[in-house]
Amino acid sequence: MDGMMTKDFHKIEMTSRSELRVTGVSEVHSFNDEGVLLETSLGLLTVMGENIRITKLTLDQGEVMVSGEISALSYSEGGGFGRKSSGFLTRLFR
Repeated sequence: MDGMMTKDFHKIEMTSRSELRVTGVSEVHSFNDEGVLLETSLGLLTVMGENIRITKLTLDQGEVMVSGEISALSYSEGGGFGRKSSGFLTRLFR
């Protein structure tokens, strides 16, 4: 991989459920103190928890770092984000 991260390479590193590093991110769709919705090379990734903050954002390198009390990570397929959503994601990102 020649030491360079690209948006096509996706990796998640979590430390003590309080710090998260995600590579392969092409876009941050939304965020608040309860979660972040990221578009990755493998689909949409929802990071949920409390006191969630984006501490580093370098989309040109495809990297996002999140801190807070992380309680869940969930993938869903991309492409559906623009459609009218319901349920948990609607409540989370109001």
